[in-house]
Amino acid sequence: MQKVEIYTKGYCPFCTRATSLLKAKDADFTNFEIDKQPELRGPMIERANGQSTVPQIFIGDTHVGGCDDLFALDAAGKLDAMLKG
Repeated sequence: MQKVEIYTKGYCPFCTRATSLLKAKDADFTNFEIDKQPELRGPMIERANGQSTVPQIFIGDTHVGGCDDLFALDAAGKLDAMLKG
């Protein structure tokens, strides 16, 4: 399994949807809650090429994007392969 990292905020419905999909895929992921750790916001924006919205999702070294991007990968049948590496 690839390393999965997701930057979220506790009150974000898109973050909840994205983490729910990752859990349904049995993906082991690290959740960085930037509302609880605001010092991670700057590094998140840098890693996400300037994107400042949450969630921001990374699978391995690939920046997936946000919730809609994650669901689009799943709908295209590409998410499982990405997670497996």
